[in-house]
Amino acid sequence: MHPGAITATALALFLLGSCGQVITRITPTPTSTPTLAVTLEATLRPTSTPAPYTPAPTATPTITPTPIIYALKSGDTLLGIAGRFGISLKALEDVNGITNPTGLQVGQELIIPREEVLAAAGSPTATATALPFAVDHVTFNRTALGGLWCFGEIHNTTGVDLEQAGVHITLLDENGKALAQADTSAIIDLIAPDGWAPFAVRFAEPPASFASYTVYPQAGVRGYMGSYYRDLVARDTRGEGERYAAYTVSGLIANTGPEDAVEVSVTVTLYDALGRVIGARRGVPDHNVIPRGGQTTFSLQLTPAGGPVSSFKVDALGRRLPTPTPPA
Repeated sequence: MHPGAITATALALFLLGSCGQVITRITPTPTSTPTLAVTLEATLRPTSTPAPYTPAPTATPTITPTPIIYALKSGDTLLGIAGRFGISLKALEDVNGITNPTGLQVGQELIIPREEVLAAAGSPTATATALPFAVDHVTFNRTALGGLWCFGEIHNTTGVDLEQAGVHITLLDENGKALAQADTSAIIDLIAPDGWAPFAVRFAEPPASFASYTVYPQAGVRGYMGSYYRDLVARDTRGEGERYAAYTVSGLIANTGPEDAVEVSVTVTLYDALGRVIGARRGVPDHNVIPRGGQTTFSLQLTPAGGPVSSFKVDALGRRLPTPTPPA
């Protein structure tokens, strides 16, 4: 259960279309400016038990006699291709052995993993339909330079791993007319079932005021574990704040799984006393390669929007080393 509390007047959920998506329409409550210096000790949210180890898929999946082949065109991106075919970005990369997307060239042919391909690789079946999920703990805070930050969390209610999850945010006037819109994605790439991932987006030129807003989920496909590595645990975490100006979270990231972890990233989410997200940042620990049984330190500084910080959460995600290809 998520630690944050939700006010009855803050959130209301609406169903979207036939995809089962949920619209959240909320009238924002202005953030009051404190008159006294308040110091609160951050309470660490319990770290989730590491997910069971998932064996890496076989190096070369068996392709059906009539695979789907796509030739890259100018302007194509892997994320765009994955969204077009309704598949996971990680599935597309793993099936084609892509480790450096910047090295792709126009005209290069990619295998689009169909159901048969993914099943042969021992991975979940991709679906062309976006998966519905929930959006919660949304806050808005204006900056001293005139911008407007929106923070919130994506809650994976799909029952399966979720990847490529994003949200669409619309600011509305008193008559429900759109004043400004923005899209953003979850800061964490792979969200476990019943897991939470923060998002953040900045409106550079927001309206002077708005009466309400809508936030609804978009994209989101079944996650493909592939090279992801989740057996990483945050330990001995602590938070130190400078009133409302800055907050630093530090600690250890331990590898509790059976393999070495590479490309390790750490995501910190800050919450106010009502459980709303007031800050989020993704960074790398002091060493982004952690051998099995090893650990490394991390320290991330964030600027809370609205503050003060009441609690925080630390998530870590990495990749496993690719399986060596046996010599011919």
